[in-house]
Amino acid sequence: MLTAKAFEVLVARNLQHVRSPIRDLAAVADELRRQGKPILMLNIGDPLDADFSTPPELVEAVVQALRDGKNGYAPALGVPEALDAIRADAGRKGIANIQDIFITDGVSEAVDICLTALLNPGDDLLVPRPGYPLYTAVLAKIGAGRNPYDLAEELDWEPDVEGLAARVTPSTRGIVLINPNNPTGAVHSRRTLEGIAELARQHNLVIFADEIYDRVTFDGVQHVPMATLAPEVPVVTFGGLSKGFLATGWRVGWCVVSGPAAALQSYMEGMHKLLRSRLSANHPVQYAVRPALEGMQQHLPGMIAKLQARRDLTLQWCDSTPRVRCVAPKGGFYAFPRLDIPEDDLEFVKALLLEKQVLVVHGGGFGEQPGTQHVRIVFLPREATLGKAYQAIGDFMGERYT
Repeated sequence: MLTAKAFEVLVARNLQHVRSPIRDLAAVADELRRQGKPILMLNIGDPLDADFSTPPELVEAVVQALRDGKNGYAPALGVPEALDAIRADAGRKGIANIQDIFITDGVSEAVDICLTALLNPGDDLLVPRPGYPLYTAVLAKIGAGRNPYDLAEELDWEPDVEGLAARVTPSTRGIVLINPNNPTGAVHSRRTLEGIAELARQHNLVIFADEIYDRVTFDGVQHVPMATLAPEVPVVTFGGLSKGFLATGWRVGWCVVSGPAAALQSYMEGMHKLLRSRLSANHPVQYAVRPALEGMQQHLPGMIAKLQARRDLTLQWCDSTPRVRCVAPKGGFYAFPRLDIPEDDLEFVKALLLEKQVLVVHGGGFGEQPGTQHVRIVFLPREATLGKAYQAIGDFMGERYT
């Protein structure tokens, strides 16, 4: 009788660069909960975990879709009425030369599809540092290179366009622009966006405009959609219901592809091939898109007012706490304060969780300039919860650093 030879099933090498800093400490937090210790969670940007709720008209639309039997596969690109609403909304924003629109299971799937359809091993993509780690994970998975460009903290986290231009290589295929930015809360100026558009023109780059937080801005700041400034440049604009419409768990994202039709034809065919291969996005929730985009959006003023008050409380704490300083976030619901500490920010975050049961995300998980330490704070919770967390962080720093 032959004896089976022992072997080990090895993970793919590309996964060594896949990280999820937002959730990687969740196991530690879960263990603390099992010990009966409550955790103050300032790590995940889910408004539904705080005192926000999905607008009732969106819920009613999905319930009606279920009752109407919209439970089979949807068309690969999305439900026509939802696609029409997205196109109309993009047009109202001033986006012209639209060539394609499709719906995905959240912006995460949209990013995966769009990068996979564009990049070959050996290609690289300009990605902001700091920036959302999903892009790095997808690039690692498909074997393409991450080409980081720095956002300048001293310039309110604006990218230095001249420095960005110096990062372009013969292998560079595109540039990611997260605006409003996660994790910094920066909302980029028209001047910066125009400079990036010109850079893309000169080097034949695709711009990936991640604008999922476009409806959440503070202090009267106006978000400028990237595609409105570059109708002759290939731009893929990511949007969805998760953030501005408070429907994170529904996973409704979309892409608006704009630019010259001839230049985009092959690329769009590749994306469609991937969209068909996964059959469809979640079907019934797509019927919330039209009431969201064409409705009164009455939830937005109250949502933004609450978030701005919590942003202001966060800044007050940063301003009054030794070793902490923070550029004021102009959009989204994140702050990215810089810490004057002698240790790595991951070590800081782990110790804070273990000693004070406050969970934030280490800045290194989003990328940061070498020699700097940051944390990302989610300021979604109620003011009382934020105040308790900030008191605990301040106490921790006071005890740790004399």
